[in-house]
Amino acid sequence: MKTSFIARAAILAVMMIMLLPAEQVSAIPAFARKYQISCQVCHSPAAPMLKPFGDEYAGAGFRMTDYESPRYFIQTGDDRLSLFRELPLAIRIDGFATLNFNDAGTVDFGAPFVVKILSGGELSDKLSYYFYFLMNERGEIAGLEDAFLMYSDVLNSGINLFIGQFQASDPLFKGELRLTLEPYQIYGVKPSNSSVNLKYDRGIMFDKGFSTGTTIVGEIVNGCGLGAAGEGYLFDKDKYKNFMLRINQAIGKNVSLGFFGYTGKEVISDNAPDPYVSEMKMYGPDLALDFDGKLMLNVQYLWRTDSDVFEADGEVHLTDVKTQGGFAELIYAPKGDMSKWYFAGLVNWVDSDLDQLDYQSGTIHAGYLLRRNVRLVTEYTRIFSGNPYGKLSAGFVSAF
Repeated sequence: MKTSFIARAAILAVMMIMLLPAEQVSAIPAFARKYQISCQVCHSPAAPMLKPFGDEYAGAGFRMTDYESPRYFIQTGDDRLSLFRELPLAIRIDGFATLNFNDAGTVDFGAPFVVKILSGGELSDKLSYYFYFLMNERGEIAGLEDAFLMYSDVLNSGINLFIGQFQASDPLFKGELRLTLEPYQIYGVKPSNSSVNLKYDRGIMFDKGFSTGTTIVGEIVNGCGLGAAGEGYLFDKDKYKNFMLRINQAIGKNVSLGFFGYTGKEVISDNAPDPYVSEMKMYGPDLALDFDGKLMLNVQYLWRTDSDVFEADGEVHLTDVKTQGGFAELIYAPKGDMSKWYFAGLVNWVDSDLDQLDYQSGTIHAGYLLRRNVRLVTEYTRIFSGNPYGKLSAGFVSAF
C-alpha cells in the first residue's frame, strides 16, 4: 500500500528540519563584520527582512552616521582615494527539497538552489555601492541582479540618487527581503510579448524623505529587463523610457500607506513600415502595518493596462489588455527580533484578460533560527488556479 501524500509530506518536513544544517539569509553579513555588530541590529524576525534601523542604514548608503568603523580604509595620505583594507564580501547559499511540484507526487532535492556573492559599502561620505552576483540559481549562472551606485544628499538637497540595476518594485516591497520561497507574483507579470514588469531593470532611482513622514521615490528605467546589450552596445530595445513615482506616508509608529504609478511605452512589433507601440500603465496602493516587529502585515494591489500586445507568435493582436492583482503577507514573531521561531503567510492573486496570467495561491511558512545567520525553513503552498495542487518545501537559507 502506498504511503499517503499527507504522510509523505509530514515525513519530509520532519526530516528536513531535523537533519539539514543551515544559515539564515543576512542581506549582507559583511556589514555586520564591518561594524562588529549582530545581524539583529538591522534584521527582524530573521534576515533578510529589515526593521526600521536597517531601512535607515540602507538609506544612508550602508553607513552608520554616528559610528565610525575601525580601520575601514587604508590610510594612503590621499583623502580622495577610498581603498578598503579588506574587500567586504558575503556569501549566501540556499537549499530546498520539494514534494509534489505540479501535482507529480515526486520529491526533488535542490541544494544548492541559490549561491550568491554579495558586496557593498561606503566609498566616501556620500558615495556607496552594492551588488550581488548569482553564481548559481536553479543550476545555472544567472549573473548580476542588484548592482548600483548610490550618491546621498545630492547638492545638499536631501535627495538620494541610485544608478544601475535594481527591481522596479523596490520602493514598494523588496522581493529580495521576503521570507517565503513563493514570490510576490504580481510583480513579475508580463502580458504576452511585453517586456515590462516590476522586476529587475536598468535605470536611475531617486528618493527624498520629509519631516512629515512622507517619502517620494521616482524611477526612470529602460523597461526591458536585464537582457544582453544589442547593436551599438545598447541595452534598451527601443527609444522609450518608462517612469514610476511612489508617495508613501508614515502614520504614527505602526502604519505606512503608499500609492504608486508607472507609465511608459514599448515597441512590441517592429514590422515596417508601421511598428506597433504599446502604452502601459500600472498603479495601485500599498499598506504596511508593523506592531513592534511581532506582527506585520504587508498588502499590495495594482491595476495594469496594456494598449497593444500580440499573442500566438505575433499572429493575434489584442488591445486594451487589463490585468489586476496583488498580495497580502502576514508575519508573526512571538518575541520580535528576539524570536527563534517565526511564522508567515502569503496570499497571491492575479486576474487578467489573458487567462494564462491568472494565478491564485496561498502559502504558509515557518522558520527556526539556529543562529543569527542560520535559518531552517518549511513552507506549504496551495496553487488554486489552473490544475490545483499543493507543494511542500523544506530546507535552509544561509549567509556568512
